[in-house]
Amino acid sequence: MHALTLEAQKQFEYTRQMRRDFHRYPEIGFQEVRTAGIVARELNELNLEVKTGIAETGVVALIEGSRKGPVVLLRFDMDALPIQEQSGADYASQNPGVMHACGHDGHTAIGLGVARVLQAHRQELAGTVKLVFQPAEEGLGGAERMLAEGVLENPRPDLTLALHLWNEKPAGWLGITPGPAMAASDMFSINVTGRGGHGAVPHSTVDPVLASAQIVNALQSITSRNVPPLKSAVITVATIHGGDAFNVIPSDVEMSGTIRTFEPEVRRMLLERFEAVVQGVAQAFGCQAKCRVRVITPAVINDPKITAQVQEIAAKLLPDHEIDPYERTMGSEDMAFLMQEVPGCYFFVGSANAEQGLNAAHHNPRFDFDERVLENAVALMAAAAMHFLK
Repeated sequence: MHALTLEAQKQFEYTRQMRRDFHRYPEIGFQEVRTAGIVARELNELNLEVKTGIAETGVVALIEGSRKGPVVLLRFDMDALPIQEQSGADYASQNPGVMHACGHDGHTAIGLGVARVLQAHRQELAGTVKLVFQPAEEGLGGAERMLAEGVLENPRPDLTLALHLWNEKPAGWLGITPGPAMAASDMFSINVTGRGGHGAVPHSTVDPVLASAQIVNALQSITSRNVPPLKSAVITVATIHGGDAFNVIPSDVEMSGTIRTFEPEVRRMLLERFEAVVQGVAQAFGCQAKCRVRVITPAVINDPKITAQVQEIAAKLLPDHEIDPYERTMGSEDMAFLMQEVPGCYFFVGSANAEQGLNAAHHNPRFDFDERVLENAVALMAAAAMHFLK
């Protein structure tokens, strides 16, 4: 294990260089043409079997071991976000309005570092490593597209591994949690229809603004009174739009937001209550309501046996790190679609450094992370893959 740590340290300058290059030239989902081109080039230089153009910009490569064995899929996401960067870093985005504000530039660089380490050890592997560089993780359906285009075939993996740099926690921390780790995400929209009129004579109208305000409040009763106290769920109304003039009550109000849950039975109950509450409140105020809910991702649920082995590997490889077996987040991840098909472990690598000012939250225009964590992430992912192919 220690040898892998040293090898990852030797890869650090390469990994950091790749990360900074991806950071300077970020690309949003399904537009990662430059990024995917560099990934394919680097993998081809390792003499790997490389396929490109999967889900438009996805890249898949195989590292064949010297003996037959299981197939381990390692997934790394590549896309950036439509955010104007304000980090002030020397390697800040050169693409106006686009920024790597979630660490996917680091993930892609880690994937290339892992490929170099594992290819150097291919003679020790009994089985195959399937490297998947995925586009469009940020709510655009990249994983679903890759699934539809056969990413789990030829060969089909036996288990999956993925990671996320995590600025919620400091460098030196690892979140490796059995069971639910990231929440299922549903997006909803609500249209409330009443009868508009002059603001001076509200009694002649059916006010959808008033009804919508009550719907926002009533929805919070679901998580406080219908979800068991030891379970978790979130309902957030994030947008509300209605009306154009200060003295005119509109005929329609539109709202949208997100629902987050970990467990399928909680989600089913919540969606039933969601519809009932919206319809009931709207009718009580004389309005009509139409609800639409769209699945973004299911929950990321780690296989307990695989996760226990990753925890054990991490403890041996990085003995100075804190391993947190309870980390959960209401954030979502479309890696969940792959893990519904193939069991695996999705873990977090603490990446913040408050002393250096590298602790802005994900999706913040000042986001950046401590690049020293790149080598530990490479070492842990490579060690985990080798463990399952020993």
